Amino acid sequence: MKKVLYIEDEPFLGKIVSEVLEKEGFEIRLVVDGAKVIGELKDFNPDIAVVDIMLPNVDGYTLCRQIKENNAGMPVIFLTAKVETEDLLKGFEAGGDDYMRKPFSMEELVARIRYQLKTGGKSETKNGPDEVKIGTYTFIPGRYELHGAHEMIKLSQREIEILEIFVRNINHSIDRKELLMTVWGDDSFFNSRNLDVYIRKLRDYFSADSSIEIITLKGKGYLFLVGEK
Repeated sequence: MKKVLYIEDEPFLGKIVSEVLEKEGFEIRLVVDGAKVIGELKDFNPDIAVVDIMLPNVDGYTLCRQIKENNAGMPVIFLTAKVETEDLLKGFEAGGDDYMRKPFSMEELVARIRYQLKTGGKSETKNGPDEVKIGTYTFIPGRYELHGAHEMIKLSQREIEILEIFVRNINHSIDRKELLMTVWGDDSFFNSRNLDVYIRKLRDYFSADSSIEIITLKGKGYLFLVGEK
């Protein structure tokens, strides 16, 4: 059973997240006082840490540095209400491996925890996470990031899954039903409408590069064009 050290000073949120993660098969140690984190690291020996940035007395950035000093290979996921680019960069500079904005979905948090446990965190990767060039953009699935010329977009788990399929099929048609079955496991009306929302978001993300286009093929699916107009 994988162990999650969860550092959160909001009692209600801490209780809910802990209960959900326990139901997902993780062993959880909830810490509300940042000053006790190092002691818990030695006592609990966690596999991953989930850290709120806005904490009293000791902020999440400082805690992340302390965690990495004691265990450089342990992945750290930040939970934060901070959304400015400089805040995100500060988190990664402190050693963070991923971050999620509050409020967040439990489904996505579980997916990100499992991904980090599977990959072992960025400190275990010699050349960093894989990068994929898409026109003027750089797609980094391991970071849940899409980098443009002037901005960095944090992607959701669903966006990652859909975009990875698009990247594997650049300039080739993608069957809509197959896409739904791969990402959601069924092609229900509800999931189909969800897919429409995600397609609109991806189009918006790539709107700054006219060489990239997501074309809807009526009755079929999509065509992800890159470098061809």
